[in-house]
Amino acid sequence: MQRIVVLTGAGISQESGLQTFRGADGLWNHERIEDICTPQGFARDPLRVDRFYNGLRAKLPTVHPNAAHLALAELERAGREGRWDGHITIVTQNIDDLHERAGSHNVIHMHGELLRLRCTACQATPVWWTDCFPDTPCPACGQPTLRPDIVWFGEMPYHMDTIARHLADCDLFVAIGTSGVVYPAAGFVNSVAGHADTMLFNLEIPPGPSAFDQAIVGPATRTVPAWTRDLLEA
Repeated sequence: MQRIVVLTGAGISQESGLQTFRGADGLWNHERIEDICTPQGFARDPLRVDRFYNGLRAKLPTVHPNAAHLALAELERAGREGRWDGHITIVTQNIDDLHERAGSHNVIHMHGELLRLRCTACQATPVWWTDCFPDTPCPACGQPTLRPDIVWFGEMPYHMDTIARHLADCDLFVAIGTSGVVYPAAGFVNSVAGHADTMLFNLEIPPGPSAFDQAIVGPATRTVPAWTRDLLEA
């Protein structure tokens, strides 16, 4: 059985119309990271932070999974149905729900989820579709202590032990639409050296030496479906 771990970054969601955080027109060009993506920024001005994430959450229903999301979901489905002798786990740096809406189930959100909040009092993580403000009560404990369930700068990414186990067991590691500069995700490719093949799908090849065995250049909506189709036809 082939075991694949796929790391997805902002590039795959950008092709669905979601604005990235980095890049020429990224969200960080309009907001200071220190103000809306750190625990300190939230402590200083929780209303500003809540409004920022309320805006992102409100936009989510207006975008839809693209061909790359759908191709990954079809590969997972083929494994479950016995049409492909393999298993795929998606580790995503993205906070949107496009993988799930495409039909993927084996999804690990290492940076949290836009459609969840976290209560700092009772640690509940309720699913959340509407706006949240500093005085919004937690549905579990009633305290006004909710924050976005997002991993901010200076905080530890989620599920790192689980991710490490999947990386240790995989025989193919694939990165799609990620800059490859943010740790710890940037170190995943090195962690599988010696036991897994590696592939990079990106709009451009990063400068300098590459740790990947193979790089596929082009939009994920074209390159990823072609790759999964080859796997299913092999």
